[in-house]
Amino acid sequence: MMARAHPVFALRPFLAADTPLLAEILHASIEELTADDYTEAQRQAWAAAADDEDELAKRLSGQLTLIATMNGAPMAFASLVNDQTIDMLYVHPAIAGQGAGTMLADALEKLATARGAKRLTADVSDTALDFFTKRGFEPQQRNTVRRGGEWLSNTTMEKKLVKEAAA
Repeated sequence: MMARAHPVFALRPFLAADTPLLAEILHASIEELTADDYTEAQRQAWAAAADDEDELAKRLSGQLTLIATMNGAPMAFASLVNDQTIDMLYVHPAIAGQGAGTMLADALEKLATARGAKRLTADVSDTALDFFTKRGFEPQQRNTVRRGGEWLSNTTMEKKLVKEAAA
């Protein structure tokens, strides 16, 4: 038996029953992965978006939301709004950098392209700038948003999508 160098992830659609685990992933991702770019108060205000699980479930149900699983357990998730905007992309810190985020971003890009989108946009945290830049996204503008009494900065990024020529 050979050991695997990287975990194997699978994708599936969001189910409302996933909400508590996704709220935990969102909290852990913000708390552990963004500490170099945001203060403790900013991270707490940002993560508060997951405190109301009913509202989170409603938000994710109203979007095209995909879950990356490992051995059947949710480990990361991402959502697409209006076929052209990545609204959320969060990866559990235990598997950050191992391909789940890339798998989700690639899947959303393919779905957006298949649905006729000409571009894909995302408001990207300072922590995720390199991730999106490596995928061909370009910065469009800096933003400052208010969350729970705190100001947070992010960058609107855009990637032009090209439909593959028919064979």
